[in-house]
Parts: sequence; structure tokens; C-alpha cells
Amino acid sequence: GNPPALPGDSPRFDLYVGRRESSISTKRRRFTMQDYQSLSHSRWDCKYHVVFIPKKRKKRIFGALRQHLGEIFRELAKQKESQIVEGHLMGDHVHMCISIPPKLAVSHVVGYIKGKSAIAIARHFGGRSRNFTGEVFWARGYFVSTVGLDEAMVRAYIRNQEEEDERYDQMKLGV
Repeated sequence: GNPPALPGDSPRFDLYVGRRESSISTKRRRFTMQDYQSLSHSRWDCKYHVVFIPKKRKKRIFGALRQHLGEIFRELAKQKESQIVEGHLMGDHVHMCISIPPKLAVSHVVGYIKGKSAIAIARHFGGRSRNFTGEVFWARGYFVSTVGLDEAMVRAYIRNQEEEDERYDQMKLGV
């Protein structure tokens, strides 16, 4: 018969509504030590799928803001020695696959990105020019999951999220 299934071998994956069928390949890739990043005493590959939303999940990410946010997120991640590997901005939430070194806490990097991007949004789109407090653009909290060796599947999921949401909405409406 068939060998037992390993975690991640299923072609089905969804964050919100259980599982769904997908055409995304889940074949495992062999890694060599050159594929990993390094610090002074370690080799690492720590990637996370992160999702967060605007306050009250209002559809606030559109137009010029949408174009500007990707650049802001990449620069802020770089300031924390991290890298956004893949990302997608929806009207009411953000998906990203981010590589964070093991010496940094995920919560610290995500908090930094959310906090500083809220200030940048207020300065660029809200007409603020000086330091200020109390600006809230993002809701508290976020979703995070480790990516591991299923990175290609998670990256494809993030890349195709908008089409999947539209397909799901059409299914709900019975169109």
C-alpha cells in the first residue's frame, strides 16, 4: 500500500474555515546548509505566517495606502534584521510570510511593524508631521503560525488569498 502520510503532505489548507482542496504542490524540498541563514553560532530558517487586521476590521487598506504599505513593511522588517518573504494586502487584513532571526521574539518584530507602520500611515495619510501618541490603525493582536518546510504552500496561499476570498464570497452568495 501507500506509505503513511506525513504532516504537511495534505494538499488541503485554510486558515479560517477549516480545510479546502488546493492544487498547491506539497512535495518536500531537500535543504543544504547553504540554504539557511546564519548568525555567529547558528544556522537558521525561521519563517512565520502572520495575519493582522485594521481596528474594527474596517476595509481601510486601499488606493495609495495599499501601494505605500508594502514598502513601509519591508523597511520596518529590515530595521529588525527580518525580511518579508511574501505578502498580500487585502481591504480588511494583511497576510505576510516573514523571516525573523531566532534571537528576536516574533511578538517584538510584529509589534514593531504594526506600531511604526501606524505612525507612518498617520504621518503620510493623516497630515501629522511630529511625534505623537494615541494613533491606532491596527487592531490589537495578530495570528501567527510557523511555516517550516511547507513554505511554498504558505507562500502560494498568501499570493492567491484575494482570489480565494472572492471565490468563497461567491460560494456564500450562491453565485
